[in-house]
Amino acid sequence: MKKFQSILITGASSGVGEALAEGLAGESVFLAISGRDEVRLNHVAEKCRSLGASVEARVIDVTDQAAMKTWIEQVDQAQTLDLVIANAGVSPGTSGESVTDAKMRRMLEINVTGVLNTIDPIIPKMAERKTGSLGLVSSVAGFRGLPSAPGYGASKAWVRSYGEGLRGSLYADGICVSVICPGFIRSRITDQNNFPMPFFMDAPKAAKIIINGLKKNKARIAFPLPVYALVWLMSSLPVWLTDTIFRKLPTKE
Repeated sequence: MKKFQSILITGASSGVGEALAEGLAGESVFLAISGRDEVRLNHVAEKCRSLGASVEARVIDVTDQAAMKTWIEQVDQAQTLDLVIANAGVSPGTSGESVTDAKMRRMLEINVTGVLNTIDPIIPKMAERKTGSLGLVSSVAGFRGLPSAPGYGASKAWVRSYGEGLRGSLYADGICVSVICPGFIRSRITDQNNFPMPFFMDAPKAAKIIINGLKKNKARIAFPLPVYALVWLMSSLPVWLTDTIFRKLPTKE
C-alpha cells in the first residue's frame, strides 16, 4: 500500500475535504490545504497540526487558474507532492429552489474547471518523477443524468469520465489516478437538502474509505455499496425504462 507524506487537498475547510485532511495528518506528514473560508480553514489546519502534521493553509479560489498554478508549483518545489486531491465542489441551491444561470455557471467553473486547475500544474512534475497519485472527487450522481439535479450530475459525470481516462493516459508516466464517487456525505452541501438521503454517512467514515482506496490505488472509490450498485444498475438500463422512476425524485436544484 502507498504511503503519502506530502499532500495537497482543495476544498479542505469543511465536509469530506476537512475529514481527509485530518485523516491523512500525522507525524512527518506535510499538508497543503485550501478553501474559501479563512476561519474554518485555519481551524482545520490547527487540528491537523495537533495531530503532528506540518500544514500550509491557503485561502484561494480554485477557479483562478493563475493563482492555483503558482501556489501548487511553489508547494511542490518546496515539498515534492506525492498526492493531490481535487475535492473542491459545490451544489447550488436548496431542495425545491431554482438555480439561476449565474449559479449554474459558477458551479461548473468550480466542479469542472476547478479540477483542471488543481491537477494540471502537478501532472508534468509527477511525470518527470515517474511517481505520484491524483484523487478526483466525483459523485454517484455522475453515473446517470438526474432530473432532480441535472447540472450537478453533469459536472460530476465529467470529473468521473475525465479521471478514468486520465488513469489510462498517465499510466506510462507512473501517475496513479483514482476517481472518488461518494453517495450522501454529511457536509455543507447535504445540509441544504430537505429530502431523504439513503445510507447517509458522516465525513470521517467516508474519508477512511477514500484514504484506504487511494493507498491501494483503486481506479474507482465508490460508496456506499448499495447506492453505488443501484446507480450502476440504473445507468445500465434503457433510459425509457428508468425515466419514470427518476422523474419522481425530489427536486434538488
